[in-house]
Amino acid sequence: MSDTPNEAMPKAGISPKATPSSEIRDFLVYLAKLGAFLLILRSLIIAPFSIPSESMLPRLMVGDYLLVSKWSYGYSRHALPFFVPLIPGRVMASLPERGDVVVFKAPPSNHVDYIKRVIGLPGDRIQMRGGQLFLNGQAIARNRKADLVVAASPNTRCFALTFERVDQNGNISCHYPRYQESLPGGRRYDVLDLMDSEADTTDVYTVPQGHVFMMGDNRDNSLDSRFPAELGGGIGFVPVENLVGKAQISVFSTDGSAHWLLPWTWFTAARWNRIGETF
Repeated sequence: MSDTPNEAMPKAGISPKATPSSEIRDFLVYLAKLGAFLLILRSLIIAPFSIPSESMLPRLMVGDYLLVSKWSYGYSRHALPFFVPLIPGRVMASLPERGDVVVFKAPPSNHVDYIKRVIGLPGDRIQMRGGQLFLNGQAIARNRKADLVVAASPNTRCFALTFERVDQNGNISCHYPRYQESLPGGRRYDVLDLMDSEADTTDVYTVPQGHVFMMGDNRDNSLDSRFPAELGGGIGFVPVENLVGKAQISVFSTDGSAHWLLPWTWFTAARWNRIGETF
């Protein structure tokens, strides 16, 4: 038997030291798994969405960040990143309810995410008369509420000077006429009526099968299903296949005054009262 110690044999219970190449490989595998998990989460379960315009005031403001459930209306290629055509047609499909706030791919390009409220389902007849909504020939109840008051900020500018108010400290706020609508079934939500516009009185729209009728709550500042689908214009009837998901909860909101190099402004710019609101 040799008296020379066998230094190549590791001691019991002690693993050989990992090499740099194996650590890098393990880290890359971890990143790949994490990326796959996030892709599945975003594609099939829930996804973030930020509000780019004021078409859904008073419910949604520029600077709001939401979570959207992807399972609510089923899945199509529009639910997948980069429109990967892995899903033929639409699977697990279901119609939204009137009043749902929905993210969808807007016609005619079918590539840009919009968010609006579902007003009409297949077969419904929709019309506006003097700013009042009619559904299947029946006037939707519309009650005046106190004006919506919104502080002016980098993310919120008044629609027109007539809506601006300046307090004694020089702070500017926007005051908008607000109404509550009540759909059949009891769904209630607030809308704005800023002025007499061309879309306040319309023809009757009959929603085709496989489509829904979308409107913005800010009725005079929304290009929606009341207008023909054209680039830079309205969206017409929206195919059910274009639905991406249902708005569920507000997770953050900012007035736009934050500066990346001034961390304390990340907190002062936050609209804390809007976080946690559900739909």
